[in-house]
Amino acid sequence: MTTVALDTGVGPLLRSWREQRRISQLELALRADSSARHISFIETGRSRPSEEMVLRLAEHLEVPVRERNALLVVAGYAPRYAQTALDDPALDALREGMERLLQAYDPYPALVVDGTYNVVAANRGMATLMEGVAEHLLVPPLNAMRLTLHPEGLAPRIRNLREWRADLLDQMERQIALARSAELRELYEEVAGYPVPEGTGPGPVASLPFALPLLIEHEGRVLSFVCSIATFNTPMDVTVAELAIETLLPADRSTADHLRSLVP
Repeated sequence: MTTVALDTGVGPLLRSWREQRRISQLELALRADSSARHISFIETGRSRPSEEMVLRLAEHLEVPVRERNALLVVAGYAPRYAQTALDDPALDALREGMERLLQAYDPYPALVVDGTYNVVAANRGMATLMEGVAEHLLVPPLNAMRLTLHPEGLAPRIRNLREWRADLLDQMERQIALARSAELRELYEEVAGYPVPEGTGPGPVASLPFALPLLIEHEGRVLSFVCSIATFNTPMDVTVAELAIETLLPADRSTADHLRSLVP
């Protein structure tokens, strides 16, 4: 998913990240316990940063873990962060922990996605919402954005689709700006190009005082959810850094009661 060109010096790349974060050389220097002069020398190529300095600047610039590896390689150092396959035995405890969390959240929907919104795990509550989705969208790897916005996915059943679609696309744009992923950009262009299903109006006014709800039809009812996204604190592995646990919390009692009624 990395898009860094390896023939570009580390200095210009760090400058690009700094400018994207709208931080001055002086502010970055103060954060990184350096000097504006040294930061300037690094960015112009007059000074080669140490491995520690690359990592320190990347941390203060909130560079994603995957891109920190790329910066290290460009600077002439070995990658610091592993990229472990999710099915590797080394991640058994993490994977089992996520499964327990998803199961405990039943009957409310929950899923785990990677950095390009591919679904790596989901619970029965999520499967309930997937009823009626076209078979070709359920062929692995399932993608949460395709499932939600495709005209043969959940989109026709989302009562406030225009609001929810705009929010999801904004979320993707922010993620693209953070991760600079060509793969994520391609996904964005794909799902942003999906036609809005006919008959989909502006939807009812989403009047929750604390968050935009997802209003979706299921078995003749309109269910209301609030989405929560959790990531792992201080990850030291690229795979783990890009995982996100998304949970749909019932926004009203009738939604919670309906989901509980589906439990055998």
